Amino acid sequence: MPNISLIRSMLFTPADRPDRFARGPGSGADGAVLDLEDGVGIPDKPAARAAALAFLAAPAPAPRGFVWAVRVNHVTTEAGLEDLLALRAAAAKPAVIVLPKTESVAEVEIALAHLSGANAPVIVALIESGRGLAAAEQIAGHPAVAAIAFGGADLAADLHATLAWESMLFARSRIIQAASCHGIAAWDVPFLDIHDGTGLERETGAAKALGFVGKFAIHPGQIATINAVFTPSGSEVERARRVVSAFESAHGGACLVDGKMVDVPVVKAAQRTVALAAEAA
Repeated sequence: MPNISLIRSMLFTPADRPDRFARGPGSGADGAVLDLEDGVGIPDKPAARAAALAFLAAPAPAPRGFVWAVRVNHVTTEAGLEDLLALRAAAAKPAVIVLPKTESVAEVEIALAHLSGANAPVIVALIESGRGLAAAEQIAGHPAVAAIAFGGADLAADLHATLAWESMLFARSRIIQAASCHGIAAWDVPFLDIHDGTGLERETGAAKALGFVGKFAIHPGQIATINAVFTPSGSEVERARRVVSAFESAHGGACLVDGKMVDVPVVKAAQRTVALAAEAA
């Protein structure tokens, strides 16, 4: 099972463009999502599905820890059921299934009914509607769900809101809260203007400060910025190591580091920082 909590960046690639599949590992991303849903027109979905499964049977070389994912169509649609049936029969399955427009635990169960068993993928649930936002905590609590993600464009449309930081702050915060209740990862929505590097860096930094641990991308050129923001700095790593060391020396009791109290939640965050640094090395 992939360590979802250490993923900083996931690159979306339309599954009807197999010529682009190998760009994921080459971009420096931590993983790639072969997209069968919004990135593919209805007439092209069967060919895209076949291309994605053929690629997963013999994927391009990728760095250690690289994660291949597939975003299926909604599980209650004909295309979504065809995706799940094809994945059930496939010899090679992705490590992660991204479920779009997730609004209930029942939708996770539908996916698992087809995908459970040996080497079953973990689930990343996209929250893209008001109903999904209302059910986010229940969805995040399902044992097969390894992360929930902010599906900004669809959610903004459903709420009759604009896709801007201020207007979507409550929704982002709600997803962070739901993820934190169950100790899973939260990923942020792609930044849609591929030519605005400053905007990407600003939004990614704000997402990290809010509690997101990773972000989707729609272009390989966005990956370096996303990774840089979510990779701990040298000073952050050094302090995290001191926190972990002090806690171990205190045999699991509360202790002080730099004059500040350190307890279990702080130590867990420090351990993740150390693990991220090791992964990025």
